[in-house]
Amino acid sequence: MAIAGTPPLSLQSHFIHPPPKLGRVSVATLPKSYPTSSHSTFVVIKCCSSSPHKLVRDPRLDKHVVKQNRMRFVQKLKTLLLSKPKHFMPIQIIYKCRSFLSLPKPRSVLSMIRRYPTVFELFTVPTPPTPSHATGPLSQLCVRLTSAAAAIAKKESDIKKSMALSSAAKLQKLLMLASPYHRLLLSKLAHLGTDLGLPINFRSRLCNDHPDKFKVVDTSYGRALELVSWDPKLASALPSRGEEKPVGLIVDRPLKFKHLRLRKGLNIKRQHYEYLIKFKEVPDVCPYNTNPADLAKESIEAEKRACGVVREVLGMAVEKRTLVDHLTHFRKEFGLPNKLRGMLVRHPEMFYVSLKGQRDTVFLVEGYNDKGALVEKDEILVIKDEMTKLVREGKRLRRERKRECMFTETNVDIQEDEEEHYYECEDGLDDLFQLEDTSSDDDEEEEEDENNYKKLIWYGEKGEFWSAETDALLKNQGSGPW
Repeated sequence: MAIAGTPPLSLQSHFIHPPPKLGRVSVATLPKSYPTSSHSTFVVIKCCSSSPHKLVRDPRLDKHVVKQNRMRFVQKLKTLLLSKPKHFMPIQIIYKCRSFLSLPKPRSVLSMIRRYPTVFELFTVPTPPTPSHATGPLSQLCVRLTSAAAAIAKKESDIKKSMALSSAAKLQKLLMLASPYHRLLLSKLAHLGTDLGLPINFRSRLCNDHPDKFKVVDTSYGRALELVSWDPKLASALPSRGEEKPVGLIVDRPLKFKHLRLRKGLNIKRQHYEYLIKFKEVPDVCPYNTNPADLAKESIEAEKRACGVVREVLGMAVEKRTLVDHLTHFRKEFGLPNKLRGMLVRHPEMFYVSLKGQRDTVFLVEGYNDKGALVEKDEILVIKDEMTKLVREGKRLRRERKRECMFTETNVDIQEDEEEHYYECEDGLDDLFQLEDTSSDDDEEEEEDENNYKKLIWYGEKGEFWSAETDALLKNQGSGPW
């Protein structure tokens, strides 16, 4: 923003092409710190053009979202089981958690659990004694983690406990970003808990174990976490990403043209590129020491601070990414613009928005290399990789089991449908949890496995089995059973 009579920052009209229109702005839209008079004329230069920018997809980063979507059911059911004292739940209770597990009504909960035999196991427990005239089963079906999955979960819990100080510092930095009241609702912090690597019980344990840093207070909107002490060491923004120095120059001198580092394979329009160059030349605005109320809306300084806030939050995330919806929960506290997604797409040099899944995911570009791998891998990610390997082992065992019981596959499906109808109760509690995205990656993967399996077992329109004789016949014809 440029104001007549103030020399701090001067942006020329060629900052954005075409040149922006100049006009008077009412005093109500300007910060209170600016002096006003009857003869003052204010000029506003918007930080972006009105035309939307094209989103260029990056398969190297999209694969991380696809991988997470395929593990969503495992992670959510594991969270439910670990939230119980004995780490198991009856199937009847799990049916009431369909919305939390992202399972619509037609899909079978039992079949989903049986997809991961190396992670979950079913068992029965005797029911409590009932009156003699009551009718019901003598036992109830329950689900729990296998010994291998429980060991991985225990290892992950121990790592998070050892990182308690680091997790407390992340919460303190988030509160320092929330200007001017430095207070965040616990219900909103729960959305970022998993991405930041916080333990499941952080609202009851971690928030109360550090009274010198923050405290839990009651507000009209619910319980919130409030900052107690300001740490100057934490109030420093992430260092700017260093530019790669050109190699092989005869004379060490500055480049003739200004350079902007972008993702590999990303091409943007010249007008957008010039805007990003000018945006980079504007001095950085510290997201910790700057109050968003002191900056005019849609000004270049306000967008500079908003980008810095998002960069700080993503820098604290374990995988340097989170959902765009999670950031919109903190729009008011962090001083983010209303069109937050448009701002993220407008700055491909810092962020990448993935469209995979039902909800968009934002990545911190500098946290990944050109091959799409994380530059710094956290210890929690190593544990997640172990769980992913365990799930793959279960899928391999399941394929082998399908080959063995090929003839009894119809009977198994009928038995699953009978159990589904028997254990599921219509009590109106299906909306106990908030409905999240219902991605069909598991269904697509299941259909792909079944199609590959059918191609492997069956050959021909008549349903004949593949054998060595047909193999020789196919070789003569120049094709194979696969």
